[in-house]
Amino acid sequence: MFNAIHAPQLMGILNVTPDSFSDGGKFTGVAAAIAQAEKMIAEGADIIDVGGESTRPGSDPVMADEQIRRVVPVINAIRANNPQFQISIDTTLSQVAAAAVTAGASIINDVSAGQGDPKMLAFAATTQVPIILMHMQGTPKTMQDRPHYDNVLADVIAALQQRVAEALAAGVLPENIAIDPGIGFGKGKQDNIDLLAHLRSFVGLGYPVLLGTSRKRFMGSICNVSEPAELVTATAVTTALGVMAGVKMFRVHDVKANRQAADVAWAIKQAQ
Repeated sequence: MFNAIHAPQLMGILNVTPDSFSDGGKFTGVAAAIAQAEKMIAEGADIIDVGGESTRPGSDPVMADEQIRRVVPVINAIRANNPQFQISIDTTLSQVAAAAVTAGASIINDVSAGQGDPKMLAFAATTQVPIILMHMQGTPKTMQDRPHYDNVLADVIAALQQRVAEALAAGVLPENIAIDPGIGFGKGKQDNIDLLAHLRSFVGLGYPVLLGTSRKRFMGSICNVSEPAELVTATAVTTALGVMAGVKMFRVHDVKANRQAADVAWAIKQAQ
């Protein structure tokens, strides 16, 4: 499925949580969540990524039943209004993934790369639902407690290769695997910059790459900006750079600006 992606795709972030770092509490009601989904679709999103658990630094896990309560009505409504549209479920729990897929989700976005639930990779394999495997050092609760790497690029690549191997061993088809270097997940400022400078190394692994930099604080420290919502332009810069490096998917809050950045960069890349 992922190997069929040609032009860059945008994954619009829809956090139906009270505590996400940038938009927590804005879309906890079903009506507000649906309105935001429709807005992002109109602005050019290719996928809506629905999540019921914040993974901001220091966050606590949310039980499966509560995640399901938050996400399933929203997924049902998006699917009813947009029968052919792609919806991903942002979760590390197979029980949540199963409920979301039943409701209409068609992609699993797992920030633990199958390590948060031993049943997740088997579920993806059995159902043949495409899965995105992201790198994270530690857990959301602990990941920013002095993260350390001997060589961040080599270490993250090796960890992702190991998770891909585990997914393949579980029976996940190669075409149903995408990878994500996990910008901001257990990385320091310079770690994030180094990974962004070497995105081609991840593309070279042979699996479609998802990039998620949207509104993240390391860019705020570069730009001297403290408010995440003011980092739209900074995010769009990383989207354009990602397109030029061969990245295929971008997880973003601000679809309109990043759609423009991706489309212009893609037009230039096509002319190379």
